[in-house]
Amino acid sequence: MKNNWIEQADAIRLDDFHYELPDHRIARYPLDPRDSSKLLVYKSGEIDHLQFTDLTANLPADTLLVFNDTKVIPARAHFRKETGSVIEILLLHPELPTDVINDAMLVTQSCVWECMIGNKKRWKLKDTLSTVIEIKGNPVKLEATYADYEKNHVRLSWNTDAAFLDIVKALGEIPLPPYLNRDTEESDKETYQTVYANHDGAVAAPTAGLHFTRRVFDELKNKGIRTSFLTLHVGAGTFQPIKASTVTEHRMHSEQVVFTRELIDELLANTGSIVPVGTTSMRSLESLYWFGVKLYRSETTDFRIEKLYPYPFDESELPGAKQALTSIANYMDQEKLDHIVGETEIFIFPGYKFRLCKGLITNYHQPGSTLILLVAALVGEDWVKIYNEALGNDYRFLSYGDSSLLWGN
Repeated sequence: MKNNWIEQADAIRLDDFHYELPDHRIARYPLDPRDSSKLLVYKSGEIDHLQFTDLTANLPADTLLVFNDTKVIPARAHFRKETGSVIEILLLHPELPTDVINDAMLVTQSCVWECMIGNKKRWKLKDTLSTVIEIKGNPVKLEATYADYEKNHVRLSWNTDAAFLDIVKALGEIPLPPYLNRDTEESDKETYQTVYANHDGAVAAPTAGLHFTRRVFDELKNKGIRTSFLTLHVGAGTFQPIKASTVTEHRMHSEQVVFTRELIDELLANTGSIVPVGTTSMRSLESLYWFGVKLYRSETTDFRIEKLYPYPFDESELPGAKQALTSIANYMDQEKLDHIVGETEIFIFPGYKFRLCKGLITNYHQPGSTLILLVAALVGEDWVKIYNEALGNDYRFLSYGDSSLLWGN
């Protein structure tokens, strides 16, 4: 985008990214088996209606699929006060003693998290919430107090050396998306988790991956299609609609990303054939490129991608994909790093030029969401055609809904 990018961005009419989603089209439960969902394939303006088991046949043999292997934690907890009031705490992001999510899961005795607090008006500043949970057959007292009332930072303390992940698993519930409009059920512990989930820390699933089964992975392997993994711990901000009057004013929540040195090599060897599974993988990969830009330009070694960082550049100022990735590889080798941890709030909307991703496997998203804008950035105005086709052919929408394979224009 040229230097008049602000005018171009502010000219985007947010009303143009809404569509009518009937309530009965929202999939409130997944299909069984996972790979029995429908698959819409979009390429060069043409659309085919298939089944997800047809995915492998519709991918070139040199494709590199990149998955987000984050694992959803039971991040929603309820505390009952002596007055009978129930306070809901939804874990968002660790603050102390570490802000690295993978490490925060291993903390013992006490930690501080930024939270979303339900019924906050009933929880006064000096009040201590407490409950007793059971871990390995032993009772454990858990207390919650404010570390910072204004910032919704909550200190959680427990009288045992159990890791925080054990505390969360004993106390919390899987936080289903609010648009499902139902309580979490026992089956969601498995179905709202990808079969390759590996690193605990997300409060929402990378739902494009819910369709994959061992059978599909075997078919991909038999065709020679490569698979690789990154980690983006999905935050609750993914469900927030755009309420600002312009896209540049919308607040994007920062999410933590983790990349291995092995993945960097895979990307370098396949820069022309990278297809992310899910919008979280796409945002992660594009953020990785921009971290490479920061290193290439000697701006900083701090992996933090601000929401509008990609937009002001002239094309002549930017390295190619291989140059950016090589800058990252060299930095990791110099610092003897086998992985890098970063934060991204990248906002991808029409006008964005994709640097690493050639296509996208994704579900169908909420009207007026940032994810609709991301899809529109990839396929242009044909996003309307794609969604109309899906609605007209009885596709199931949102987290537990059907899938699509979209190739960029």
